[in-house]
Amino acid sequence: MSDTQKLPLAGIRVIEFSHMVMGPTCGMILADLGAEVIKVEPPSGDKTRTMSGVGLGFFRTFNRNKKSIVLDIQTPQGLASAKELICDCDVMIENFRPGLMARLGLDYATLSQACPGLIYVSHKGFLPGPYENRLALDEVVQMMGGLAYMTGPPGRPLRAGASVNDIMGGMFGAIAVLAALWERRATGKGQEIQSALFENCAFLVASHMQQAAMSGEAPPPMPARSSPWSVYDVFTLAEGRQLFIGAVSDKQWNQLCAVLERQDLLDDPSLRTNDQRVAIRPQVLERLGAILREHDIVELSAKLEKAGLPYAPIASPDQLLEDRHLRESGGMVPMQTAEGGTTDVVLMPVLMDGRRLGVQRPLPKIGEHTDEVLAALAARRDERQVS
Repeated sequence: MSDTQKLPLAGIRVIEFSHMVMGPTCGMILADLGAEVIKVEPPSGDKTRTMSGVGLGFFRTFNRNKKSIVLDIQTPQGLASAKELICDCDVMIENFRPGLMARLGLDYATLSQACPGLIYVSHKGFLPGPYENRLALDEVVQMMGGLAYMTGPPGRPLRAGASVNDIMGGMFGAIAVLAALWERRATGKGQEIQSALFENCAFLVASHMQQAAMSGEAPPPMPARSSPWSVYDVFTLAEGRQLFIGAVSDKQWNQLCAVLERQDLLDDPSLRTNDQRVAIRPQVLERLGAILREHDIVELSAKLEKAGLPYAPIASPDQLLEDRHLRESGGMVPMQTAEGGTTDVVLMPVLMDGRRLGVQRPLPKIGEHTDEVLAALAARRDERQVS
């Protein structure tokens, strides 16, 4: 990459003591932005390397563009190397259980005495307060933070279909790192950053909290919500195929009726305005459902696209691997795996100066960069001693 194409965080060094999703997401974002991110793994490797089931894709998804070193921080030698390497970095990321890093002398209060410029990012279950010592997982905070209540139908709380709090918690950690790096330019000082699952979940449902505060009523779960639009739902078409269709204005209603070639709907005086249709929404949906069951999903999708109406087929994640837009827009690109094969990965959903922030290095093997990183650390130590 030429100097004119340097990534924004080129020259920033990050050391990451984290596992699972939240901490690795923070590190991945910084790595995608060009920072040198050194992932510290135990001798057995990050446990997400060998997870199964829903965790099978965790390591590949959240650890690209990083270097991997092995340090056993439970041993005196490994701990000493870790402390020296931390002070050679701009940013440290960790997401261990409360108290562990302090016991090892790897907490911010201890490290900042020797490394005053260090930006230290802790990813936790809760920010300081009554809950701070509780063990938290994404699903735990979705249940206690209102998200599961809002996602499932009444009486059946349901977690969201992705680790939304872990991922967004890592995002907020990365956002705070960028702000802290900018602030350090003026002050020369680092700082401690904390990002937490529960507070992230509260942020996600904040508009529902305000709805309750303003209305004086508990908001209904999303499957039972009172829709402001008459047509905003999933319909079953021919051969059992499903399609989401929205018509959120009178103009879009008229367009939908035209697409369906149903003049009778246009002529019905009880369906003229959105307010009228919302007042009898169940009957409108039942009537539309009967009509749509006769339509082919491919043909109808083309007509809806041409009319500029909102619609969406119901896709599963495996189908996105072949999604035309993701592939042709450059949003999904090949990455070499730690085993030497290749896999397609989804990039961060941003453009910077017209370019996607892509894959810069293969996914690391366990400890692949240990010798390189520690040799460079020793060389810098020798340079300081000579000067």
